[in-house]
Amino acid sequence: MAKRCCVLILAATIVALALRLPRLDQRPMHGDEAVHADKFRSLLEQRHYEYDPIEYHGPTLNYLTLIPAWLTGAKNLTQVSEFTLRIVPVFFGVCLILLLLPMARGLGTGAVAYAAVLTAISPAMVYYSRYYIQEMLLVCFTFGAIVSGYRYTQSRNIGWALSAGVFLGLMHATKETCVIAFAAMFLAMLLVLYIQRRQDSSENAGKAIKPSHLIAGLAAGVIVSALFFSSFLSNPTGIVDSIRTLATYLDRAGSTPLHIHPWHYYLKMLVYSKFAGGPVWTEALIVLLAAVGFIAALTRKNPSGANLGLLRFIAFYTLTMTVVYSAIPYKTPWCLLGFLQGMILLAGIGAVVLVKLAPNALPRLIVLFLLFGASAHLTWQAYRSSYTYDSDSRNPYVYAHPTREIFTVVEKIQEYADVHEDGRDMPIEIICPGDDYWPLPWYLRSFTRVSWSSRVVDNSSAAPLIIASASPDIEAALANKLYTLIPPQERKIYMYLFDKPYYMWLRPKIKLLGFVRRDLWTAVSEKQMPEVQIQKEGEK
Repeated sequence: MAKRCCVLILAATIVALALRLPRLDQRPMHGDEAVHADKFRSLLEQRHYEYDPIEYHGPTLNYLTLIPAWLTGAKNLTQVSEFTLRIVPVFFGVCLILLLLPMARGLGTGAVAYAAVLTAISPAMVYYSRYYIQEMLLVCFTFGAIVSGYRYTQSRNIGWALSAGVFLGLMHATKETCVIAFAAMFLAMLLVLYIQRRQDSSENAGKAIKPSHLIAGLAAGVIVSALFFSSFLSNPTGIVDSIRTLATYLDRAGSTPLHIHPWHYYLKMLVYSKFAGGPVWTEALIVLLAAVGFIAALTRKNPSGANLGLLRFIAFYTLTMTVVYSAIPYKTPWCLLGFLQGMILLAGIGAVVLVKLAPNALPRLIVLFLLFGASAHLTWQAYRSSYTYDSDSRNPYVYAHPTREIFTVVEKIQEYADVHEDGRDMPIEIICPGDDYWPLPWYLRSFTRVSWSSRVVDNSSAAPLIIASASPDIEAALANKLYTLIPPQERKIYMYLFDKPYYMWLRPKIKLLGFVRRDLWTAVSEKQMPEVQIQKEGEK
């Protein structure tokens, strides 16, 4: 039975790779991904990283990205591809499945095998495993801490205590929201101990941790976290900043209006989502099975052969995570991964319980058939969300995402750089209020003379190519600069960079206008003319 479980988990791993690895460069870079990539630049090119407690999350993502960058021989950001960046969360998304192997005895082989399948095919898990952000790393490190903690309680081996400490340190060095997981773990542990003592008056659970092992584990966590935040001792103030950042997070969580959503935002996204003209999205199978697993954890003496203490810990942990994240007004969709992973573990239990509750072979086959059909539907959704609707706003996992038109913007810029005497050294001006131009810095990383501004700078010379937000104020200020403030003898005529309707969507509600000097526009037009003529002759 154990061998069969290992085979199923490895098969789920292969499915996970098949869903996560292909075409990692297909989806436009999200603004957050581009910001993290820009932060990675200094670490790659200058071997320097300094933790910023205001604008960025923890440093593990940056440092771990060095591994694929070095393996591909990248020495600067222009040599780094989307694959190099996104392979990092892919790796940890797959590790989530492999971490189930040490949990086979604790949750039962059937439950672990099906949890591995659900982790592999969950649309949210697949989609955000291809996202260059910290969330998948945080979820993986959190589960690693839970696995290590459970295995320690079974063996009292100091190796597992140290492993748990390392994972806790990695959690802290990844994202400030780890404090929610820490609190949920602690509360779940207290509740499990309380129930155990009430039911059998046993104090064994309370004695499961040796003080020396506890100190060693905590020390390992502190050392790991301190090493990352201090940039491996080159920036000691980063350790203090890692604590200061909690105040910033609490302020954003409670008062920032930008990402405020109702309490049911995450649950609605998982249970049922449909937008005009788009398909139905649902991971209700996981939520419903998780509810069955949760009830089983509280009411059954030994559901599916699982360790009841571990199962109740996961149940209380998942419930706490779900409640807290739902209660926090500040919400971004990838944050649901923290409690979704707990739901998947409970869903594995729920599936086994339903199968075992079937009175005979026929109902059991019906349950298995329904589980297979629903799992196939999840797999289909996972494929469509990551490949067909990967940047489509009708996909609930797509959030403030750039449109595919950003590729056209970059192609146009490259077209005019090709005819400019300076090539990629051609001056380019980007004007977007609030510095709302991401992820353009990622796509223009090979251009050396790009100026970024939140307003029109009157006392500077005009670049031959200008990208600006399509707002009346910006357009008026730009026209005033080009045709009033610049002396007549220095004025140049500018043409629209894009074809009608003359703008491109950076992302929903954000439009970009482009302007290019007429001499460059003429040069590109003349270059394209022979190609058009050849195409017409071929059509004849």
